[in-house]
Amino acid sequence: MAQLFTPFTQRGITLKNRIVISPMCQYSAQDGLSNDWHLVHVGSRAVGGAGLLLLEATAVAPEGRITPDDLGIWHEEHLPGLRRMVEFLKSHGCVPGIQLAHAGRKASHASPWKGGHQLGPDAGGWSTVAPSALAFAPNETPPLALDEAGILRVTEAFRAAARRAVAAGFEVLEIHAAHGYLLHQFLSPLSNHRPDAYGGSFENRARLLLEVVAAIRTEMPLHLPLWVRVSATDWTEGGWTAEDTVRLALLLKENGVDLLDCSTGGNVATAPIPVGPGYQVPFAEQVRRCTGLATGAVGLITAAQQAEHILATGQADVILLGRESLRDPYFPLHAARELGVEVAWPDQYTRAKSRL
Repeated sequence: MAQLFTPFTQRGITLKNRIVISPMCQYSAQDGLSNDWHLVHVGSRAVGGAGLLLLEATAVAPEGRITPDDLGIWHEEHLPGLRRMVEFLKSHGCVPGIQLAHAGRKASHASPWKGGHQLGPDAGGWSTVAPSALAFAPNETPPLALDEAGILRVTEAFRAAARRAVAAGFEVLEIHAAHGYLLHQFLSPLSNHRPDAYGGSFENRARLLLEVVAAIRTEMPLHLPLWVRVSATDWTEGGWTAEDTVRLALLLKENGVDLLDCSTGGNVATAPIPVGPGYQVPFAEQVRRCTGLATGAVGLITAAQQAEHILATGQADVILLGRESLRDPYFPLHAARELGVEVAWPDQYTRAKSRL
């Protein structure tokens, strides 16, 4: 049996295979509410055979949205649409997961196809917050530095979002602490210049993430796994490093995190990132080898044999697909054929299972 199609169990949840659909913003919501686009987007990937789908970065507070078009989970009104997606995913054997996020200083931007620029109040934007009053890009308005009361509000927003996520039926929760968003901003010394208990030393910069982990864990039944996505390096001198990620992984493992989803970058607008096939996989391998914490590999994984090699050589426990899943929602079904594995197709599609 190909490793890619072996089950993966954490706590009380079992994925039917090791293929995870990575959180991918659709920038198609209104007031945080999901719609038919979101249902069809996630549903097609469930039909396509994925073991787990992580719903896109879902804002825990309105000011935490990357764009005005982001999904939200800060209000009970968001739950019916989320439940509809959860029910469809489960009906096709796909575990429903959700990524909980706060964009920090990278909030209040236009969606990519609308220009991606920072939005001012006259264009529907809002004031952003961060650990320090440092703008992400030179031409942007600096964020407001959070005071301790503001930090507490962030933690409570994540806690409340986790409560709603569990109520909606999600079975894996992932904290977004990567790509230059708020929790990553606290981790990195490039964006965190605080002089208090949340800045300076490694332990202080990791404090907020660990507090968010603890808050979310209080809202999760013990049988549900908790994942964290990190940027394993800032790709910039003086920033967050792979060694920092290993240290953080040990702390997260001690505090109830079940898997580290290893991405990179996003906190420095001009960072020289050496993009190429599987370029982030070594970070997942290093964390797994040094800490024993399960890891997810992500980043230009585009072929079945490539994904199988990553798992077979012990570099990661699961494969997260992003852009390849956009190109091919049925990647798992096609990968199974390529690797010689028999998997069930949806009844409605069985007539196409054989090419004869």
